[in-house]
Amino acid sequence: MIAIVDYGVGNLNSVQNALKSLNILSIISSNAEEISKCRSIIVPGVGAFPDAMKNMKETGIDKIIIQAAKEGKPILGICLGMQLFFEESCEIEKCQGLGLLKGNIIKLEGSIKIPHMGWNSLSFENNSPLLRGIEENQYVYFVHSYYAVNCEEGIVNAYSIYEKKIPAIVSKGNIFGMQFHPEKSGDFGMKLLKNFAEVV
Repeated sequence: MIAIVDYGVGNLNSVQNALKSLNILSIISSNAEEISKCRSIIVPGVGAFPDAMKNMKETGIDKIIIQAAKEGKPILGICLGMQLFFEESCEIEKCQGLGLLKGNIIKLEGSIKIPHMGWNSLSFENNSPLLRGIEENQYVYFVHSYYAVNCEEGIVNAYSIYEKKIPAIVSKGNIFGMQFHPEKSGDFGMKLLKNFAEVV
């Protein structure tokens, strides 16, 4: 069973529907006891970083995720969920993240259209269980205005080029993140979710 964490921000139902189509059991929950009984966790997210962290702290979800990370449970962050795993974001105001991964979140800038919205291809960098059986240069669906920089060496598994190098898949031990939306990325996105579900 996978717990999809409900902290008041996120595309919960679309993620659960994607898992259901793969015959993967999941629950949507904000209950510490329920989440602790699940073998892995997904942290979805759309919206602003400070609002998300505020909601997490008010509900105690931040402590649940940090404890699960210490216990070695596989945890996947999607879009904003991935960004929350890093140390700090400058979105709206400086805000501390969960600190599960080293690096920080800054705004996309330049001659590009912002937000980065639409399909973009992935190039591989470092191996990850998420990439098992997957070929390079597949397209995934992005919707974001901020991205991770100063990442710890070796944690970026795949990236996209959108004028800048955008970390698209990151991982360290039992912590995984996808900047794009796998649940909106067709068969390739489904394969990524399936690979995550099979991480032990």
